[in-house]
Amino acid sequence: MNKFLYLTSLFLSIILSANAQSSKDPFVFAYFKGNGEDGLHLAYSEDAYNWKALKNDQSFLTPTVSKDKLMRDPCIIRGADGLFHMVWTVSWKDKGIGYASSKDLINWSEQQFIPVMAKKEGTRNTWAPEITYDPASKTYMIYWATTIVDKFPETASTTDNGYNHRMYFVTTKDFKTYSETKLLYDPGFNVIDASIVKDNSRFVMFLKDETREPAQKNLKIAFSHQLTGPYSAASAPITGNYWAEGPTVLKKGNDWLVYFDKYRDHKYGAILSSDLKNWKDVSDQIALPKGIRHGTILQVKQKELKKLLSQ
Repeated sequence: MNKFLYLTSLFLSIILSANAQSSKDPFVFAYFKGNGEDGLHLAYSEDAYNWKALKNDQSFLTPTVSKDKLMRDPCIIRGADGLFHMVWTVSWKDKGIGYASSKDLINWSEQQFIPVMAKKEGTRNTWAPEITYDPASKTYMIYWATTIVDKFPETASTTDNGYNHRMYFVTTKDFKTYSETKLLYDPGFNVIDASIVKDNSRFVMFLKDETREPAQKNLKIAFSHQLTGPYSAASAPITGNYWAEGPTVLKKGNDWLVYFDKYRDHKYGAILSSDLKNWKDVSDQIALPKGIRHGTILQVKQKELKKLLSQ
């Protein structure tokens, strides 16, 4: 290797290492409160178990898009471009989602409404969008749960207001242009709240079985070797004898830690696994801000947390 190539390689390795996330870096929990009317809330944790609200639990971003102007179910990821990208539920009954980006989780771009279900006749809702990045194709996938009237009649029910969801998606490389909306996952039951994470060469989808009769209302897992699927059949339930929703997942060492909303009990729960098969309930080990609702967890750098703490 000549000197120029060596220096170039060294420079790139320094840049990559500077941008790489350390396992010791703190975590941030993005969530909403109430009906999502006041916007984005953030909490932080050094150990992934004990969380403290930032900014005295005041909103970091007030919602401005859609008729209802809500900011429910915020999902934030750090993109390959170094920016934080966020999507959220803007309304109980709209045909699109909200999007904004930020360099520091404090100052946000102009909010956009992305009409992902506008072309799908009979769309009733667009709930709990999330983003997952595929480094192989350098593509972001945004996905969410939607009920389309008269679709999937085999699992139709009059309970839960007749909602009968499946997971849909679009892809983008720049959050400016988007693919056509497609069906992502039909597990043969009413499904919402999918959250997909990369696990070596495969992708793991955590999801909620929304079936009301007979009641499931639990979390399950599916797998795929490609981000856009196809995904496997859903696993047996990984949560217990309570109603759970809104999973968000972090990896701490070799352990998978899944947070979720025990929404009928008005509290949060957590389960832990090292193999994605055997799960231990660790709900009694977590501490979260009062009133926290469905959100996502991401890691930030110490300098980023320091700036958030100054707010």
